[in-house]
Amino acid sequence: MIAMFDLKPITALSTPHNGYHWEGGDRRFFEGWYYRVTLPEPRQTFAFMYSIEDPSGGQPHSGGAAQILGPDDQYLCRTFPDVNKFWASTDTLALGHWGDTDLKSAPGYLDSQLFDRFIRQGYQGTDTHHQGRLKDGTRNCSWEYTITPVYGWGQQQSTAGWLSFLPIFEPGWQILMAHGSATGWIDWNGTLYQFTNAPAYGEKNWGGAFPRKWFWVNCNCFDHIPDLALTAGGGKRSVLWWLESVAMVGIHYRGQFYEFVPWNAQVHWQIAPWGDWHIQADNGRFQVSLQATTTYPGTPLRAPTHHGLQFCCRDTMKGEVTLQLRQQGRLILEAHSSLCGLETGGGPWDETWVH
Repeated sequence: MIAMFDLKPITALSTPHNGYHWEGGDRRFFEGWYYRVTLPEPRQTFAFMYSIEDPSGGQPHSGGAAQILGPDDQYLCRTFPDVNKFWASTDTLALGHWGDTDLKSAPGYLDSQLFDRFIRQGYQGTDTHHQGRLKDGTRNCSWEYTITPVYGWGQQQSTAGWLSFLPIFEPGWQILMAHGSATGWIDWNGTLYQFTNAPAYGEKNWGGAFPRKWFWVNCNCFDHIPDLALTAGGGKRSVLWWLESVAMVGIHYRGQFYEFVPWNAQVHWQIAPWGDWHIQADNGRFQVSLQATTTYPGTPLRAPTHHGLQFCCRDTMKGEVTLQLRQQGRLILEAHSSLCGLETGGGPWDETWVH
């Protein structure tokens, strides 16, 4: 008998929606989680993406997956067809999926030494700990690190506002940790990366509907400004029987949260199919402008769709971004990074999306 490790209680930095949303039943459903660590030196990023679809099992797209975007945008993917080996807490951020293991007990959070001993393929993560081991063909990755959250999201609020509590607004999206620090190690194909207090980030999405088209800009590793975190994103998603195009920008800096969302600001964007992201927003008191570009081709990633997990988005962690924040027109912050996460997804992307 393997004893499951007790999960830590909700902390002051816990956000809404950090627990697992599935309530049972056979309706089409997915939930996805995103953990990321950025290493200022050697200027590399590891992004871990987990998903579960139709967890009741026995449906065409039932199953889980783990994807990693590694150094220089290299890619690793491992699927987990057995939904019964997936577990997640409905009360706090905690999840995992067991793949290759001899354990016969119900899956759950394990002490790190027990996980290392018994789980040959799989992962587990909470708001303060992340561990796993995956192999995809000739590529393999193993990792373990601790996380110290610095910023949740605003005053620990819903990223998508009060509508995100209702199933009429799908998919839901929540930044779980806009900024944190990670200490530990990652082994990528035999190359060991050890780090202390590296910038860390986390978010999630969930629901029964799937985004039609979207974009995303994210960075918390700016040049010479360690206490700065940016997340911007937008897309077309379902609200009852119609589609709406929405976008937001959120900035954490020196203990302050600058929020630009549809209910308090005007947000404008010009997003190319790939290579250029331009977003401007004004909430009456503050104005933000961000320009992001990349010469990297990006890496196709899988995302949940009505037809299961499909290659339908493109990412790079090698984006260049310049952020300017003004108060009543006066420049109060300008920052730059060449380690920005950039994404476009869904479609169609036949031309620049101007809104």
